[in-house]
Amino acid sequence: MASGAATATPSIVPTAPPQLANVLYEKKGAIAYVTVNRPKVLNALNTPTWTDIKSAFEAAKSDPSVLGVILTGAGDKAFIAGADISELAHVDAYEAEESSRFGQSVLDLIENLGKPVIAAINGFALGGGCETAMACTIRIAAEHAKFGQPEVKLGLLPGGGGTQRLPRLVGKGRALQLILTGDTISAQEAYRIGLVNEVVPTANLIARAEAILKQIAANAPIAVKFSLEAANKGLETSQAEGFALEASYFGICAATEDKKEGTSAFLEKRAPQFHGR
Repeated sequence: MASGAATATPSIVPTAPPQLANVLYEKKGAIAYVTVNRPKVLNALNTPTWTDIKSAFEAAKSDPSVLGVILTGAGDKAFIAGADISELAHVDAYEAEESSRFGQSVLDLIENLGKPVIAAINGFALGGGCETAMACTIRIAAEHAKFGQPEVKLGLLPGGGGTQRLPRLVGKGRALQLILTGDTISAQEAYRIGLVNEVVPTANLIARAEAILKQIAANAPIAVKFSLEAANKGLETSQAEGFALEASYFGICAATEDKKEGTSAFLEKRAPQFHGR
């Protein structure tokens, strides 16, 4: 689905939902493409953009034909370079808290979509951009991508979940070093510390994201959904509670037609044909 051009993003025409102004939404087969489309300001996040991202992911969640989402940024300089400072500079304490809560709710939607979301990070992923990437299921970075949580340099702290997701991904010590210094790190360093899953050439970014989603989509949809849910919910509980949740979901999956098809296909040495039932 990706072209051989050097650009990291496909040619996308907004098809649904039609009301989006700052985000492009396109569906190709079972994959939905969500592209933050403010390249002149490095895809910075303001309130209308957060709202468009929410609408796009609600559309993907409610569409049963969508089995996965690729999230990226327009152009080749930025995935999302962070908050729109021109908006942020004028908010008061109440507005800032409300903005933080709204951004957190959008990223919670992405994280708990019930379908895999691949962040195709084609440049700067700073502040809210890094937080958005962390809410995704898997992060694939172009070689020139940069990551960081520079909010302390603005007299703030990460407000889109960065103080919570970053320690869970890379460990408390590394996370606090990034958050407290505001340092920017390379894609290679992000890979080394476990912030991203893979680093690929820019020209291969979307194709690699598509390949991962196609591999996931070949598996039983119900099993994929509950695997995501068990991992996400399990991180917020004790290990014993996580084990109980896992066993419950294992039982649910065992009652599906997909489980019968998957085990039969294995024993018959053929490819399974899953139908999400």
